[in-house]
Amino acid sequence: MRTTKTLAEDAPSAVYQCRLPLSTKTITLVADLLRGHLKAIGSRWRKLPAGKIALIVLAVLRHDQRLADMAGGNNVSASTIRRWLLEVINLLAARAPRLDRALKKIAKAGGQIVLLDGTLVRTRRRTGQANRKNYNGKHKVHGLLFLALTDEHGNLIWISCAKPGRSSEITTARHNKITTWLRRFDLGALADLGFVGLEDDPDDPVIITGFKASKNNPLTKAQKQANRLVNRERAAVEHGIGDLKNWRILTRLRLNAQHATALLRALLVLTHLEVTR
Repeated sequence: MRTTKTLAEDAPSAVYQCRLPLSTKTITLVADLLRGHLKAIGSRWRKLPAGKIALIVLAVLRHDQRLADMAGGNNVSASTIRRWLLEVINLLAARAPRLDRALKKIAKAGGQIVLLDGTLVRTRRRTGQANRKNYNGKHKVHGLLFLALTDEHGNLIWISCAKPGRSSEITTARHNKITTWLRRFDLGALADLGFVGLEDDPDDPVIITGFKASKNNPLTKAQKQANRLVNRERAAVEHGIGDLKNWRILTRLRLNAQHATALLRALLVLTHLEVTR
């Protein structure tokens, strides 16, 4: 990212410009969605045109720009920027595919497997009882847990609802009935060792996780080789989640947790526009 600064000697503050590394297609989509929404609700006037609002919101999502900074640079209030941000997030999230439709699309295209993984999005530390449920003991941070599915090339196809950071990946997967939907569309899934035990039908497995060693049962050479093969095939899901986390608003989420699911699904739509393998 190239950053240029313009300074005025007699000005009390500085104005900076930064490059927004997004395609014209993405910016146009967000602006068109906003224009359609404004027409649908009969809003005849906004402080800024839809195209400029789209740029501001995308800058917040991509670079995690502070709302007060964006407000001061555009002569609006921080609450107005927040309202625009949530408005665009909800419009984009409505376009995110449901689990059944995402798997149906993969099956219809002739796919046989999907890649499953969980990711933790860091959040601010909460107060009181809300502090405990969002604390993740594995990573020793506060956050929200999401599950993600990609196709075999690492393209994101689905994001789950947000769960408290203390939730396990297996419990979250069972809540979303992932194995049931995989069987319905005759698909399999590759996952890491965090999903060992998710498979509910050993005679007809749809979740492949590799083997987990224990203190008294070390892995055999064949099991180690099998784990390497699984890890090699599922590596693409890490790239998909990495693409999602290129949106720096996820570095440490400051939005209210109730907006987290809509935010991740909105970013899924934007990521799909920007990255296709």
